[in-house]
Amino acid sequence: MKFVRSLAATFIFLALLAAIYSVHINYFRIDVVFYAAIFDGILASALTALLLWTLKYFDVFSSFEKLLLLLLWMISSYAAAISVPTVIDRSLSFYILEKLQQRGGGIQQSSFAQVFTQEYMVEHRLVDVRLTEQIESGTITINEAGCVLLTEKGQRIASFGRYFRTNWLPKRRLLLGEYSDDLTDPFRNSQIDPGYSCTDETVLESGQ
Repeated sequence: MKFVRSLAATFIFLALLAAIYSVHINYFRIDVVFYAAIFDGILASALTALLLWTLKYFDVFSSFEKLLLLLLWMISSYAAAISVPTVIDRSLSFYILEKLQQRGGGIQQSSFAQVFTQEYMVEHRLVDVRLTEQIESGTITINEAGCVLLTEKGQRIASFGRYFRTNWLPKRRLLLGEYSDDLTDPFRNSQIDPGYSCTDETVLESGQ
């Protein structure tokens, strides 16, 4: 009996999640897709938990079992938020497949650099999207001089990412038929001064 009723409660959760997400993305303003999906999952979990604790139908569960179900739904909603809307919204891999489909099923391999720089960046408003996400996450700010600056939080996350990339990403990764460690240090061959850094103290401080 508990198994059947847990399935019923989970079905209610999934139905609420789908309904809330659909209403949210169609009728409300969204700042960041991932955060919106997380909020929807939390709201759906909370509403289902309310039913779980108030309806006599679910009295077969102890308080601890209800709490476990709530945790399961919250974890599931987090996984769903990452795995579906966020991945499709952000994924270059999905873009490649969609672009191949748009172009009749095939594109010359030598043209992919052009596709990424001249089509992907524009079609997906990639710079605008990523800067918006980072501003909303509190990792960057943009001052009046137009300089994009790391916050203290951004510095910490960048340092962690750099450490993880250097030490915990694969050293022999397959890249078009060759195994390489290039992606453990992508800045290896970067220019020392590309000419676009905000290095002047007056520029850095303006607007702050």
